[in-house]
Amino acid sequence: MNPAVHPATTDAPDVTDVIDVWSIPTDQPPAVVRRLYGLLDAEERERADRARDPRQGERFAVVRGAVRLLVAERLAVPPEALVWRRGPHGRPAPVTADGGFDVNWSASGALGLLAVATGRRVGADVEQLRPPGVGARIARRHFPPADAALVLDAADPADGAEQFTRLWCRREACVKVYGGRLAQGLGLPLAGPSPLRLADPGPLGPGPLRLADVPVPGPFRAAVAADGDRPFTVRRHHWS
Repeated sequence: MNPAVHPATTDAPDVTDVIDVWSIPTDQPPAVVRRLYGLLDAEERERADRARDPRQGERFAVVRGAVRLLVAERLAVPPEALVWRRGPHGRPAPVTADGGFDVNWSASGALGLLAVATGRRVGADVEQLRPPGVGARIARRHFPPADAALVLDAADPADGAEQFTRLWCRREACVKVYGGRLAQGLGLPLAGPSPLRLADPGPLGPGPLRLADVPVPGPFRAAVAADGDRPFTVRRHHWS
């Protein structure tokens, strides 16, 4: 299960950091699902088993198992031996990383996303494109004016859904850097071309932070964020 690397471009000429991002297809053959399920700890298996439907449980097992394989390779430990510590609001980190690097992951339907950063906290989010009209109420109530306008003033409802999904991924990624609550990120001003520098993350914590959209396959949108002012480039991989 070796990741295939896709080319990536830098977000600035003085880039100092690289964030590795893996896209993880979650619909896998039964043999792969069984193998990855076998890597999970008791809590992860329980969550997979109590999913609303079997496919959801299988997708959960694939994401968590693939994350274990990729992080364990980085740490040179068996994937089934990984232990996660939980930070604020359940934010996970590998106990054995000793502050050398940080990981964060997300999943939506048939796609998962894992981000790994060295020397800084990272947040990642992937979302399946929302149907037209979905998200308009949230944008109207909670987004700052420039962000809300991208959703509400779109000439085509499908474009409004695209904008909402993209802005939602950015919010989730920022929130997950800090292990905060989603409500703390709804009002962040995140409109504009990628990459972005956010000087003040508001109630989430001290800034600045950097943010970038991440191209992913299929009807999905994704973003990563990292604390600190150093620019970064995204190095994309495809897990298979």
